[in-house]
Amino acid sequence: MIARKSVITFGMVAIPIAMYTATQDNDIHFNQLHKEDNSRIRYKKTCAHCGKEITSEDIVKGYEYDKEQYVVVTDEEVEKIKTEKEKSIQILHFAQLNQISPVYYDKTYQAAPEAGGEKAFELLRAALMAEQKIAIGKAVLGTKDTLMAIIPREEGILISTMFYADDIRQLQKAYTKPAVSEQELTMAKTLINSMDTPFDPASYQDEYQEKLRALIESKISGKEVVAAEPEQRGRVIDLMEALKASVENVQKGKEPA
Repeated sequence: MIARKSVITFGMVAIPIAMYTATQDNDIHFNQLHKEDNSRIRYKKTCAHCGKEITSEDIVKGYEYDKEQYVVVTDEEVEKIKTEKEKSIQILHFAQLNQISPVYYDKTYQAAPEAGGEKAFELLRAALMAEQKIAIGKAVLGTKDTLMAIIPREEGILISTMFYADDIRQLQKAYTKPAVSEQELTMAKTLINSMDTPFDPASYQDEYQEKLRALIESKISGKEVVAAEPEQRGRVIDLMEALKASVENVQKGKEPA
């Protein structure tokens, strides 16, 4: 696992850290094949000027400042203009976690202290936990200033990159809010509370990926693919009727439809 090295700074305190990607891709991925002979489709990179096929070693980055006019910028030049301040994660301020809509979070990293930064790292984590706050900071990642949320957990610190306000589309589409009766609201609350259990990420599986793997195994072994059985759902006539039936199912240990 490759770590991204950085430094968290706030006030006169500097905490050297390593950031590790917190998620991984477990999805099944398909290759594109030629329909006639099932051969793999491959894409070649070619030069628009000479038509020559090129490799990644032949490619450089260029910015088009005028029609068909480019200036080449190397990774070394991009890094050269960064100051130490821009390479570090500068804490701008602190905020309540519930003040931030989840839509602003992008990619999450696990942070770990580097040698010499353990005590300051733990002090920041413990203080944020005690105050139930997160830190909002920013650092230059790649070629842009990136907003970051530093989130304390019992077992350590998570760092999530964030979108800017102008990256987010309008969050709410206007809709007419129908009147909800007190009885309906009470029944809905009852259903929610009856299904209230602690969040345990290990208890969830991607069931469709499992079915997809089974399909692939069937195809490999030459078996016929069988269509899924259609789900039988009762016709919902009344909202209160549906809520009551859902509560009864939960109380009987059945999964709500």
